Amino acid sequence: MPTAPALLPADLLTNSFTHLLKSPHGRLLDLRRPQVMGILNVTPDSFYPGSRLSPTDEAALLRRAAAMLAAGAAALDVGGYSSRPGADDISPDEEKARLLPALAALRREFPAAFISADTFRAEVAAAAVAAGADMVNDIGGGTLDADMLPTVARLQVPYCLMHIKGTPQTMRSLAQYDDDIVLTLLRFFRDQLDQLRQANGGQPRPDVLLDPGFGFAKTPAHNHELLRRLPELRPLGHGLLVGLSRKAMVYKPLGLGPETALNGTTALHVLALQGGARLLRVHDVAEARQTIALVSGFSGS
Repeated sequence: MPTAPALLPADLLTNSFTHLLKSPHGRLLDLRRPQVMGILNVTPDSFYPGSRLSPTDEAALLRRAAAMLAAGAAALDVGGYSSRPGADDISPDEEKARLLPALAALRREFPAAFISADTFRAEVAAAAVAAGADMVNDIGGGTLDADMLPTVARLQVPYCLMHIKGTPQTMRSLAQYDDDIVLTLLRFFRDQLDQLRQANGGQPRPDVLLDPGFGFAKTPAHNHELLRRLPELRPLGHGLLVGLSRKAMVYKPLGLGPETALNGTTALHVLALQGGARLLRVHDVAEARQTIALVSGFSGS
């Protein structure tokens, strides 16, 4: 099996990730130390019922955002399309009808907040950035919309590129890999970063986060192996966003549900931080911030 560096073009290996992600609107996300991103799901069907917000209840959205920012969230991630396995495939217009009013309200109330738009559709991403979003968080990593990478390059917006196979509707049936799971992800990220570089006029983009996609077309065994082997993704030279919060890989081994998975989430966050995670995408901001404080205090990271 080839070593990780042999899989990567030399310019990717020398492209150092910038720990200061700059929004096209001028806001910064400082990842020199690990940070927390709070989840705001403007959806009726996200996997964790406690995370769901009605698109028409602006007051509830703003209360939750205010609580997350007060608890220490460095960023907020707003999504209008549920990506849980088997989720309904809503239209781009419906996604925008959920997402854009939420962004407008958040931008009005929290003008300094760094806000990410959680979407895999280029037209939704462009509309979200125009509405004030500072980053695009793409569960498709550019595979679910051929226009996404050119759009990100054109907008010069920070971007999170996640690994997935298939779609939220089909991914459960695609959790098989012919090769080692980490090698598969290294190849995927190599290829998608190269496509993004080509879309960016041949210049690499240092303001890109990589997300291993825990739970997306992966078995529990895949998820736990990826978590254990996170350091092997470091040769890609980009910061890691990790989304483990209350997922099945946390609660199913314990015989629990997402509502009772906070303690297990915290345990796995420790492992993610030790593996090099720079941004934790979470439902429970205060607990994640406490975990970072303790782990960073021990490690000095």
